[in-house]
Amino acid sequence: MSIRYIDEIGKLSGKRIFIRVDFNVPQDDSGAITEDTRISGAVATIRYALDQGARVVLASHLGRPKGEKKPKYTMAPATKRLSELLGTEVKQAPDCFGPKVDSLIAALQPGEAVMLENVRFYAGEEKNDPDFAAKLANGCEIYINDAFAVSHRAHASVAAITTFIPTIAAGFLMRNEMTFFDKAMQNPVRPLVAILGGAKVSGKLEVLETLINKVDKVVIGGGMAFTFLKAMGYDVGKSLVEDELLATATKIMDRANERGVRFYLPVDCVAAEAFDAAATNFVKPVQEIPAGWMALDIGPATATLFAESLRDAKTVIWNGPMGVFEMDAFCRGTYLVAEAVADCFATTIIGGGDTDSAVRKAGVEKRVSYISTGGGAFLELLEGKILPGVKALDVP
Repeated sequence: MSIRYIDEIGKLSGKRIFIRVDFNVPQDDSGAITEDTRISGAVATIRYALDQGARVVLASHLGRPKGEKKPKYTMAPATKRLSELLGTEVKQAPDCFGPKVDSLIAALQPGEAVMLENVRFYAGEEKNDPDFAAKLANGCEIYINDAFAVSHRAHASVAAITTFIPTIAAGFLMRNEMTFFDKAMQNPVRPLVAILGGAKVSGKLEVLETLINKVDKVVIGGGMAFTFLKAMGYDVGKSLVEDELLATATKIMDRANERGVRFYLPVDCVAAEAFDAAATNFVKPVQEIPAGWMALDIGPATATLFAESLRDAKTVIWNGPMGVFEMDAFCRGTYLVAEAVADCFATTIIGGGDTDSAVRKAGVEKRVSYISTGGGAFLELLEGKILPGVKALDVP
């Protein structure tokens, strides 16, 4: 594929540029933004366009309004935060299109920007509707996709819109995402270690099947580990298990063995009487989980084992927590792995979503090489898929 970036498309001065960003950021009950990584990540692209004298139209979604105009999902708080980060006012449009929006855009001076209202206020966004895409395009001369985290979705502002704007390219955040992915998967410095966690094998089955053919080591934690342990014959109590995938888990382990891929699973765990932060819990070997109990975190011996597996790593990819890290009683395993990843003399790439949150809570975000802004998009890249939003940027 041939993708151009915003600094490769020539003069921007005076041009009307549509930049798709992903400002789908967490907010508290009052609407205040609690974490702004996705906003700050897009600042470099937006500032570059403004400094070049472009007239910038920004678009994003927030939450799941399901095609309805719901005030709680307005882009206004994100627009305010962006203005603070840029040090210049970004105007907030009242809608995605229409006479009032047209007037705001027409009045933009070089170096000014306006944010459209939440594109998911219209059902046409998620349907990749060309009529909605044409309304968004609104006479723009250049389209920039800097929204990696939503580029696995064939939505109107990500895919269909590119047919209505003559010049298309990607932003700096997108370039960072693709560059670090290529470092990890296309031409990695070895040993290459993949750490996978989270609840279910089914959510990462295609990722596992792809990675087994590319990595040198696989480290499995989180709830998904117990499907593998049960497939090996362990009694794992009431731990999360996908019984329908036991045979698949065995095949994955057999494939790893055939290729000489080291396959690491927990040797101990924090077992609890119930899925409850206040439940009685003990550290137990995985062979000794009491009947009726469930494993909700990896244990200290496992954390040490996993850390040792990273000692000689040169490239590390991590997606998925090691336990129910949202509960204080079951967060230690994830935090210990985060520390181990941060201590690596390796290129370390964190796969967005819950892993991003865990790394930040562990306080090691500045000690890893790169934190992806996209969980689902990151996983689909690991599966070997071409993201619709990236495919739409391909220049013939």
